[in-house]
Amino acid sequence: MSYRYDDDSKKKRRYAVILISSVLLISMIVAVTISLNKNEANGDSKSNGELAASVKAVKDVCAPTDYKKTCEDTLLKNGHNTTDPMELVKTAFSVTMKQITDAAKKSQTMMDLQKDPRTRMALDQCKELMDYALGELSNSFEELGKFEFHLLDEALINLRIWLSAAISHEETCLEGFQGTQGKAGETMKKALKTAIELTHNGLAIISEMSSFVGQMGIPELNSRRLLSQDIPSWVDQRGRSLLQAAEGYSDAKADIVVAQDGSGQYTTINDAMKFVPKKKNTTFVVHIKAGVYKEYVQVNKSMTHLVFIGDGPDKTIISGSKNYKDGITTYRTATVAIIGDYFIAKNIGFVNTAGAIKHQAVAVRVQSDESIFFNCRFDGYQDTLYAHSHRQFYRDCTISGTIDFLFGDAAAVFQNCTLLVRKPLPNQACPITAHGRKDARESTGFVFQGCTIAGEPDYLAVKETSKAYLGRPWKEYSRTIIMNTFIPDFIQPQGWQPWLGNFGLDTLFYSEVQNIGPGAALAGRVTWPGIKTLSDEEILSFTPDQYIQGDVWVPGKGVPYTPGLLAADPNAATTTPSGSAAPDFSSFPDTSGAGSVSPAAAPEGSTKRTMVLTD
Repeated sequence: MSYRYDDDSKKKRRYAVILISSVLLISMIVAVTISLNKNEANGDSKSNGELAASVKAVKDVCAPTDYKKTCEDTLLKNGHNTTDPMELVKTAFSVTMKQITDAAKKSQTMMDLQKDPRTRMALDQCKELMDYALGELSNSFEELGKFEFHLLDEALINLRIWLSAAISHEETCLEGFQGTQGKAGETMKKALKTAIELTHNGLAIISEMSSFVGQMGIPELNSRRLLSQDIPSWVDQRGRSLLQAAEGYSDAKADIVVAQDGSGQYTTINDAMKFVPKKKNTTFVVHIKAGVYKEYVQVNKSMTHLVFIGDGPDKTIISGSKNYKDGITTYRTATVAIIGDYFIAKNIGFVNTAGAIKHQAVAVRVQSDESIFFNCRFDGYQDTLYAHSHRQFYRDCTISGTIDFLFGDAAAVFQNCTLLVRKPLPNQACPITAHGRKDARESTGFVFQGCTIAGEPDYLAVKETSKAYLGRPWKEYSRTIIMNTFIPDFIQPQGWQPWLGNFGLDTLFYSEVQNIGPGAALAGRVTWPGIKTLSDEEILSFTPDQYIQGDVWVPGKGVPYTPGLLAADPNAATTTPSGSAAPDFSSFPDTSGAGSVSPAAAPEGSTKRTMVLTD
């Protein structure tokens, strides 16, 4: 679609129409009013018959979408021949919600009839994820009405993030059926077909609209920025003092204290979680004292503004061992799952001890929007950190693993973090990242700034046979940018590894910017069409301020934060960061079988990130 306006008053009128429409828009719908009002202004609607006008209106709305037939059929079938913008908005909203609701119901019905445990788990996972997708739409409907005119740009940014998350939820639902028996997976795929297409269509229209608003270059639409010393309004006075402190948190500052020695209110995290308030608009702080907590923790969607503070990433450790090989979906293997928005974790270690032989085994899964992790460790083997969706910021953290140990479809920035490669099974390669962007319009991707890639001693001993790569494309539009980062010599000269054949090589988005170290030379890198050379302006667009709108929600949390470009440590090329070795897990239960059991082949049907062979 293209838009032309003759003067400022017309521009403002169009913007007002967009804003009003946005209150009701949840998926594919924000741009409906623009398209229809454009037709009305040109007199096209009135010059044709009622039916012809309705058809023309629908076709204009669906013009930028990838699934035009689905878009047009949906609106023509349910729109009652209307050309009223608001009626079409309501119709599209209703159909999208109904499609997802029906899919969730079908998942529940099939689960009640299913005997295969893995299939039952996949169906239950689907129902959970469809609930989250509905939540994205519902939250959008509620929140958009609060935005003022000068915050329209921010509203559009949020819509893209939320729709990107909805796509991630839908994809993860279907991924759960890998390795299952019967036709449940195909049945759910058919049930979700229209909902998935409508979600992609919605993202297409929102992206078109965002591009248009950006081209207008109106300063008022980009004026909301927090100064570095500002703290968001939802942080109360007690929370401010706690978040601004770097360490030394006293019991009096926390709402709940968890301590295995009995010095707190609770001895387990899950007991404490029962008393976390729902939908709280101010910080709620849980101080988890030193100890190894062998439990599975979930921060539910309703637990917003929750803060976990430990006594140090090598002292406060949450440990689990769930894994794919034992019949659990990758999504459900997480030791800690974080869904509630605005989550913060400081000074905590998260571990999955399943071992390389157990394949996919997640330490932490993060779906929380505007979540922050500072001075944390994420230790595991394959699929350690599942940065699933939404906006995430990691500072001074260590992530260790073997294969795809940092994966997902989040818009995540990692500043001054260490990526630590561990020894895999024999004949396995070690791609570090596997970003899962499914749609080119998703505003997601991994950005690494001033980070260090290192290897554990056990890995360095086998680096010649277990080759390491910066990453590989999990989905077609995988996006990863590595800048000002130390890259060691064990990263292969090619830099990046294919997923399977030519999959995603033309459509991925990979870029390396001003990195240092013996493995940073670009001369031997792969030359796929998706490898990008960024301009200075493009580089800035991937800094935290612009990429995840970090200036709005990161400052004031007691976390070091650089909004723009971050220079790498010049000493990184000759030193390994202190504390880069993984914690001693000798006191944990041995569930991996490593050392006493020969490496097993990949489980049947386990097509996702399982046995990665070296070249």
